[in-house]
Amino acid sequence: MTDDVRDGRWERIAQRSYGTAIYRVEGRRTYYVKTTPPRDPDDLRFHPGNEAERLGWLAGRGIPVPEVVELGESEDLQWLVTTMVPGRPVAGGWAPHELPRVLESVADLARALHELPVGECPFDRGLQSSLAGARTAVERGTVDLDDLDPEHDGWSGDRLLAKLDATPPPPEVDVVVCHGDLCLDNVLVDPEGKSVTGVIDVGRLGVADRWLDLAIVLRDIGEETRERGYDPDCAEVFLRRYGLTEIDERRFYFYRLVDEFI
Repeated sequence: MTDDVRDGRWERIAQRSYGTAIYRVEGRRTYYVKTTPPRDPDDLRFHPGNEAERLGWLAGRGIPVPEVVELGESEDLQWLVTTMVPGRPVAGGWAPHELPRVLESVADLARALHELPVGECPFDRGLQSSLAGARTAVERGTVDLDDLDPEHDGWSGDRLLAKLDATPPPPEVDVVVCHGDLCLDNVLVDPEGKSVTGVIDVGRLGVADRWLDLAIVLRDIGEETRERGYDPDCAEVFLRRYGLTEIDERRFYFYRLVDEFI
């Protein structure tokens, strides 16, 4: 690692069940370092090379993302070093009067991503690759069974896969460039102006049905609404700004199910 990163003040801020650790490092600049045990590029969990590629692609198209500082590996560890982007995560609680503007900014971001030229995106997150990834996750035992939606609490990977196999996939008629994990933790917003300042954790970016993203962000909005007592119309604020009048229940259900395997 660069001297500034190696000699900086390290603080571990997150530890994932699948071995990834995230550190904030204070040197001459503020950095974030994500480390993981060696992992195949086809694994949809964090892979430094996958994320670095996608960060570079998004940066070249005007999407606010962290700058890649270093990509490296040793015999037992892989890592990615990026700069800090300003802002506050959308998840975590806003005053009720602030939330509509925040959600409109998230909708603007989703629309901006989904308007990127599909033909220029080299990354695939379509149904074929997503379903293959779900099956591989069960075979490898990498499904995070402690982080499932409430309706699947206590389920095994095999039971989840049986449910996925029994659920007819909706046709992919509306493919766009998707973030791939558009949860509220991964969008940063300026606390004052409420505009999006950064997008993080982009390692699953790729071309897919837009509901790959919409299902996740609407699920998170619903959870925030229930946990914090927000106005139940919050999801409608997002949808209106994004440009939809209603939830596609079939796609909403299916892509939430697919997300359980990642």
